[in-house]
Amino acid sequence: MPNTQAPVKPPASRPWQAEPLSDVLLELDSSLEGLSELEAARRLAETGPNELNAKPPRTLAQMAREQLTDPMILILLVAAVLSALLQEWAEAGIIFAIVVVNAVIGIVQERKAQSSLEALRSMSAPEARVVRDGMEMVVPARDLVPGDLVQLGDGSMAPADLRLVEAAGLRMQEAALTGESVPVEKDASAVVLPGAPLGDRSNMAFATAIVTAGRGAGIVVATGMGTEVGHIAGMLEGDEELDTPIKRKLASFGKILTIVGVAAALAVLAVGLAYGRPFAPLLLLAVSLAISVIPESLPATATITMALGVQRMARHEALVRRLPAVETLGGATVICTDKTGTLTENRMSVVRVSLGPDLDRDEALEPAEALEEHPDLFGYLAFAAVLCNDAAFAPAEEGASGAQAFIGDPTEGALLVLARDNGIDPTALRSTYPRLAERPFDSDRKRMSTVHERDGEIVAAVKGAIDSLLPRCAFIMDENGPRPMTDEDRARALAVAQRLSDEALRVLAFATRALPGVPGDVEDIERDLVLIGLVGMMDPPRPDVRQAVETCRTAGVRTVMITGDHASTARAIGRELDIFRPGDLVVTGAELDEMDDAALDEAARNTSVFARVSPLHKLRIVRALQHAGEVCAMTGDGVNDAPALKAADIGVAMGITGTDVAKDASDMILMDDRFTTIVYAVREGRRVFRNIQKVVSFLVADNVAQIVVLLTAVALNWNAPLTAVMILWVNLATASLPALALGVEPASRHIMEHPPMRVNNLLDGPLARRVIFQGVFIAALALVAFVIGQNAGSYELGCTMAFGVLGFSQVLRSLNQRSATDPVWDREGARNRQLGLAAAASIALMLVVLLVPPFIDAFGGTTMDLGQWALVVGFALLSVVQTEIAKAIGRWRARR
Repeated sequence: MPNTQAPVKPPASRPWQAEPLSDVLLELDSSLEGLSELEAARRLAETGPNELNAKPPRTLAQMAREQLTDPMILILLVAAVLSALLQEWAEAGIIFAIVVVNAVIGIVQERKAQSSLEALRSMSAPEARVVRDGMEMVVPARDLVPGDLVQLGDGSMAPADLRLVEAAGLRMQEAALTGESVPVEKDASAVVLPGAPLGDRSNMAFATAIVTAGRGAGIVVATGMGTEVGHIAGMLEGDEELDTPIKRKLASFGKILTIVGVAAALAVLAVGLAYGRPFAPLLLLAVSLAISVIPESLPATATITMALGVQRMARHEALVRRLPAVETLGGATVICTDKTGTLTENRMSVVRVSLGPDLDRDEALEPAEALEEHPDLFGYLAFAAVLCNDAAFAPAEEGASGAQAFIGDPTEGALLVLARDNGIDPTALRSTYPRLAERPFDSDRKRMSTVHERDGEIVAAVKGAIDSLLPRCAFIMDENGPRPMTDEDRARALAVAQRLSDEALRVLAFATRALPGVPGDVEDIERDLVLIGLVGMMDPPRPDVRQAVETCRTAGVRTVMITGDHASTARAIGRELDIFRPGDLVVTGAELDEMDDAALDEAARNTSVFARVSPLHKLRIVRALQHAGEVCAMTGDGVNDAPALKAADIGVAMGITGTDVAKDASDMILMDDRFTTIVYAVREGRRVFRNIQKVVSFLVADNVAQIVVLLTAVALNWNAPLTAVMILWVNLATASLPALALGVEPASRHIMEHPPMRVNNLLDGPLARRVIFQGVFIAALALVAFVIGQNAGSYELGCTMAFGVLGFSQVLRSLNQRSATDPVWDREGARNRQLGLAAAASIALMLVVLLVPPFIDAFGGTTMDLGQWALVVGFALLSVVQTEIAKAIGRWRARR
């Protein structure tokens, strides 16, 4: 019995797998009899419960404060206050309403968001079988302490990190933690290198891993946050939320607008005062100008545009949890994807069969081909594969994804599917040949044998690794039955196995033997066997992924595989999916550990496959790509993917096979687990960004026009060509509705043939110059109309004509803002009915103000005659003509 001295809490990073079991027991002051109840209670008081830290939820006040301190929202609040000071109550009310709606949407999204740690906690086993005071008992998993002896059985979940002391045919499914699709065989007697990846630590059982076969026992070496799952929880807890590209762009744009608005207002004040104009009217004009610079409808339009994108993506099985994620994925330059369950189907499948007569072929056959060429021999293979097998079909034949559901080891389940899919009923075969005896699989023998009987005939079925099974075979099954095996037969069988292994396939050999009776010693079964053949198994790639990868490449988006699987397997899958190409590199986790940040930055740019990696490696890779200026999307489904999902610019989790942890750490969930859905999401994201950019171009050109009109008038010591209420009306009546309609513009059919947008602001380079020129041109038209009206009648008529030119130009120009290249009459057949309705509504609002005397009087204008109306409409149409000429010149330059 161990002493009762209180132990020192073991460090979380201690390499327990590298220490002999005796040293582990000594270090933890434990034994194979477990702890006493008294000692367990003392340790629990010292180490704390076996559970993960919970991050306190954010309060509504915290969420509201974050929403209201967004730069664009602050600008809107300033605009609302200024509108109220000007006694423009309708405008102030509308702006405040926009602020409230935007905040509510953000808070609702926040409430649905981060619960990663809660999901991790829910994955912990609620109870554990432990040995205390020499007796086995069941205790709450949260009461486990380092040094406890835990028993593991078929189907149970490891409640903490364990150093195994016993492993009888023990295999554990660790895919959610390591990314490997095949259960790991455990060996309690092994001593593993200190730096071995999680998937290679065969003497350890990690919290949340599930026993798929056998039984075992282990000493608890880490609990709660000290476990490998706890390390992941710590990464999630400490990783701050990143701004998305659209947030950064809107924030930057908001700052620019603030500076421009304040500068324009101050310029109007300064120049006006220099001319000796009255201060109060001048202040009113300056404040109106400052408000006009702020596109009040932009935050709402951007939010609505992204929300509609979310709805469209939901109809295509992509559930977006955060609105900005739509635009972010559209700007992605790299998609870092997990292999198991994302690129592959997360199930083992027999893809190659080599029967006795085919061992001299250059390539093994597909199962259907083998059945067609050798139906009798295939029957022998199915006989051994089904009978020497502990898996069973589940009662409900259809699993969640539509695939055959089974209970047990995925490899054995794949053998049942092989038989069933080729016309052999596993259940009927087992009924015909009931099992009489067995010798289970173990890591030393690398074989499994069973004995069966039918009508007095006793037969044995054996499966195992080729290097273990072949020496025990004296015969090989041919078309005419068993014949003696030659050295050439053995060499051919080994060559076939090597070729299959080189293709990253898992190879199993099958044999049979007729017995005179049930042997007294089952060890006598495995001799003088008849080799039937070999099968190659793999977790197959999803059939539609290759085309999705090619589409991403055409769109300038690089696909990088990041997996916990072995390098050879990852390379083979990557080559088949065209992710890995000649000249590309495969970097393993061990190699990555040797790299400093600079070397990793270089590797991240040129490596298409990262294999045998840990969660920390995934984080480093994602961050290295971000340091290089990439917009990084990360897909995954396991617990081990969660930190990288959260750190990436956008995290994409699998909805069917994904763990709750991965889903809650992600920005978007693929409800059908199809990689092709990501391609649609990229396309939709690009559409959203382009549409937001169109909205910004549309609004800013009008703002530029208003600034130029007022600054020119003040500089020339003219009376203001626009009244304050006219400025506000143009921004509300002729901008908001068309802007919303531009936000739902259909995507160009060429949208996935261009590289991702790499811009820091919403208006960069040629687009900014084009918008400024449009604004100046419209301003010139409005000033000319003002001068003509003032000279022909009065100051009020001049204001009315300038107001009409600005308002109608804005509405008509929305029609040719649909594309920066295509003419307004030819938009690739795509239609935007909403834009037509919005333009008609805006024109109607302008006509009400300009034709109904009470309204035009309230706006400080007057009525126009037919000739003046013709001039206003003609000038408005000229703004459309100017834009179309600019597009034509751009197309001509592109062709040259």
